[in-house]
Formats: sequence, C-alpha cells, structure tokens
Amino acid sequence: MTETTAGTWLTQEAHDRLSAELAELTTTGRREIAEKIEAARSEGDLKENGGYHAAREEQAKIEARIAQLTQLLRKAVVGEAPADDGVVEPGMVVTATVAGDEMTFLVGSREVAGTSDLDVYSERSPLGEAIVGRSVGDTTSYTAPNGNEISVEIRAAKPFQG
Repeated sequence: MTETTAGTWLTQEAHDRLSAELAELTTTGRREIAEKIEAARSEGDLKENGGYHAAREEQAKIEARIAQLTQLLRKAVVGEAPADDGVVEPGMVVTATVAGDEMTFLVGSREVAGTSDLDVYSERSPLGEAIVGRSVGDTTSYTAPNGNEISVEIRAAKPFQG
C-alpha cells in the first residue's frame, strides 16, 4: 500500500471491493458467527466444546479483519491507476531481471492486487524502494536483508488492470 501523507492509495475498484467486504463482515458475518457461538454454547460444557472454541476463534479473525479494513478505508486515498508511461510507481505491474532472474510483480498492496496471483512488493520494501521512480530500461541495485547487493533491470512497467 502506498502510504501518502493523507493515507493509503487504492484504486476505485479496490476501494469498492474492500468496502463491500467490510459491509458483509459487519452485517452477515457478525450475525452468522454469533449464531454459531450460540448454537455451540447450547451444547453444554464450554471447556471441552471444540465447536464453541472454533467459533470464537473465527469471531476473533472476523473482528480483526473488520478493524483492519476500517482503518485502511478511513485513511484511503482513492485514485486513478498510474499513467502508462513506463515509470515504476505503486499500482504498476513490473517485469524486471532481478539477480539474473526475470520476475513479474505488482508494486503496491496485496489489497489492490485482489484475487490475482501476482507477487506483490511494497514500495517500502528494499526492491520497491530501489525501483520506484525508475523507468523501463533503467538498471539499479538494492541491498537485500542478508547484506547482498542485488542488481535489477526494469524491462516493463504497465498499470495494473485489476
């Protein structure tokens, strides 16, 4: 996710998808899990009630996702896809030769990528920081967490088409 001074950058499509997910979780999701908990509670002894504990764990996951989405959407900056100008920025699908291997990945947020199977690298990751602002044909490098210097050549950069 791109952190701007105002918040996280999202495409309109990603914002709409996440808003719908939040609405679903806060209505149907909460109601269904409450029903599961109540049904499991009515089975008796809660200490050894696997269904009850599983439902409570599911409830915790739903509440954590609701909190995550609420925070993300509260600070979201909804914008257009980046320009198709070959300059790497959040929201671009980049093909690059990284340490001799060709890779294709999205720069930005897993939330923007949605259900695509693209690898995603944050613009704040070592790779992301090295290539954001660079253009197709540029060569650069970054220091990996293990201390190795990794070379990168940008081969293509196109806006993500959700």
